[in-house]
Amino acid sequence: MAANSNESKFSISWHDSAWVPILNSENVLDYFCQRSNTFYDKTCNNEHVKMQRLDPAQLQFMTGIEYTLIHTQDPILYVIRKQMRYAPQQVTSLATYYILSGVVYQAPDVGSLINSRLLSTVHKIESAFTEAQSYSRYNPSKGYWWQFKDKPEDTSKKEPTKNKALEASSVFQRQRVNLLLNDFTRKFPPKVPPPPEKAKDDEEAGKVGEDKIIKEEPKSNTDTVVKTESIPSPSVTHIVNATSDPTNRPLTPATKRRKKE
Repeated sequence: MAANSNESKFSISWHDSAWVPILNSENVLDYFCQRSNTFYDKTCNNEHVKMQRLDPAQLQFMTGIEYTLIHTQDPILYVIRKQMRYAPQQVTSLATYYILSGVVYQAPDVGSLINSRLLSTVHKIESAFTEAQSYSRYNPSKGYWWQFKDKPEDTSKKEPTKNKALEASSVFQRQRVNLLLNDFTRKFPPKVPPPPEKAKDDEEAGKVGEDKIIKEEPKSNTDTVVKTESIPSPSVTHIVNATSDPTNRPLTPATKRRKKE
């Protein structure tokens, strides 16, 4: 890959196995400024100083791209910054590289880090919506519901099977049924039966008389009185044989017994 390539270099690395055992803070900058290094710009001021065998301190009096060591942690970690120098006291950072155990990586900038996190978040949210959409179901009679395929089944507790015919209908089902019934009622109105004829007065009087009838005949010496009264229980007819008494006195118990015999 060319040194000035515009492609992202966050996913690549570079190392030189010959330098790793002797790497330290004194020679780490020379280790980074090798021509085989993918991250090294060969047009920088460091290359001019090395080719002309000048003192590295002359870099601060030059203008252009240069590399400088900004942090060391022997023998594991080294941080090198690529910067643009405009004056001895005016520089602008362009990129940052870190060397971890002899392997060179490019550190991501804040903008690239935010973009990566946003893309990762959006991708996960989109995947969640896609998966949730695959579980949704719809039926005209039931509406929407969720059907999860990977739901764990609890074999220890199994509910008894329910009769769907006895289940309560939903609000959606009741509204649909009411709409259909109203539509059928408008299209096919029910036929009203004619009013029944009025009963005759004598028949109504006879029906009322059946509830309570009391019939009495003229009294004589051997008359029989029959009384029928309607009571809540089945009707009972009492027949009492009575003989006229000139004194109009009630019969004594003894007289009643003799009459019965």
